[in-house]
Amino acid sequence: QVQLLESGGGLVQPGGSLRLSCAASGSISSIDAMGWYRQAPGKERELVATITRSGITNYADSIKGRFTVSRDNAGKTLYLQMNSLKPEDTAVYFCNAGSGFYTKYWGQGTQVTVSS
Repeated sequence: QVQLLESGGGLVQPGGSLRLSCAASGSISSIDAMGWYRQAPGKERELVATITRSGITNYADSIKGRFTVSRDNAGKTLYLQMNSLKPEDTAVYFCNAGSGFYTKYWGQGTQVTVSS
């Protein structure tokens, strides 16, 4: 059992920066990988970035070069540093944690709005 809580969302101007955080609790040692997903109104949830227990990262093409995903050494907190934000980045951002082959956990999401 893993619980996830996102924070750090808000309103930012185009070209600005924002850092999202995800605090994990529960059976943290069971987590193999963590990541960020986002969902805009009327659209399906999409992958933003992932990071494995060993630190291997993967990014969606749409944010590559602008966003950076990271974890603290204990694996309790996941971060997403978002730079050069665009209006199309506006979405609810969800923290995700995976355990084994089948189990996935989700946070409640944090709203990111990019607008002038």
